[in-house]
Amino acid sequence: MLNKIRSLLRSEDGAVTIDWVVLTALIVGFGGAVIVAVEGGSGSVGTGTANAITSIDPDAGF
Repeated sequence: MLNKIRSLLRSEDGAVTIDWVVLTALIVGFGGAVIVAVEGGSGSVGTGTANAITSIDPDAGF
């Protein structure tokens, strides 16, 4: 039984899976950081665009 536990602890079969999980978590974390960083600067642009669109009268014609 002790030999099976030692063999399991020395096995590297799951190491690649752990690497991919860590890399994926880092990518998701960096993506979230980019969204937070860009959100502050683009908020006023979005508000200005929304105000411009709502001020257009569709019945005014060309």
